[in-house]
Amino acid sequence: MNELRRSLTAELSLLAVAALWGGSFVLVHDALAQISPLEFLAIRFTLATLVVGFVFRRQLLRFSWAGWKAGLAMGAALTAGFLLQTEGLRVTTASNAGFITGLFVVITPLLGALLLRSPVSWEAWVGAALAALGLYLLSGASGDWNRGDLLELGCALAFACHILLTDRMVRRHPPGGLLVVQLGTLALVAVAGSLASGGLALPRAPQVWVALAYTSVLSTAGAFFVQTWAQLHTTPARTALILTAEPVFAGLFAFAFGGERLSPAGLVGAGLIVVAMAGVELVRLRREAREAPPHSS
Repeated sequence: MNELRRSLTAELSLLAVAALWGGSFVLVHDALAQISPLEFLAIRFTLATLVVGFVFRRQLLRFSWAGWKAGLAMGAALTAGFLLQTEGLRVTTASNAGFITGLFVVITPLLGALLLRSPVSWEAWVGAALAALGLYLLSGASGDWNRGDLLELGCALAFACHILLTDRMVRRHPPGGLLVVQLGTLALVAVAGSLASGGLALPRAPQVWVALAYTSVLSTAGAFFVQTWAQLHTTPARTALILTAEPVFAGLFAFAFGGERLSPAGLVGAGLIVVAMAGVELVRLRREAREAPPHSS
């Protein structure tokens, strides 16, 4: 019974993580009216790196050179993803950004097949087809995307690369050290970019600081700690399935607090994207359950 309770608590915690991530889209979208994307990322990830670096300082001190190189590679993919996502949020809606970014769940197995020669299951192809139709409808059934939507699609591709890199590197190096190096890489790139483009100024608007505190402490450092603990008490497949709720929360928060409204075609498109994401994970979860060896009595 205790294990069942811990499992339920873990999965509810993961749902809270998905809600935190979904809520960040509206906050960041509004904050970007007062601060540049590079400045926002520089402050956000400097704060997050300091928090996570303090917690994992012992792992970092013992980190190997190979671990540093792995963290830098993962950090490059993460940096590309967040730069594209944050720039995209300036010119598209928070709800569109949430749904399109979430497509990394569908893109990851296809990218794995292209780059790593991994086999592609039938549900990945079905999920990709549903997601493509969903994107078409999300654009207003015109196929005419704005620049922000295209940037968010690039973000999903970068996050898919990050997942493939993480899957390989986390088996070889301490995850805490990898996280510090990744976040530090993103912070350094954003700080350097801000300085090169005119300087890094601290924001004055209170809403920007609210967004920075939320994203750096809660949806970056805090969410990672919760996710790490939760994955000790549930399976990776169930974790991935629960986290597909992120774009749903993004849409709900954008509707409730951002005043955004999707067209009827957009609602259908968003629904198809969620079905594609969740369907890929559900089928994989059922297949893994069937293929698992039976427990000996």
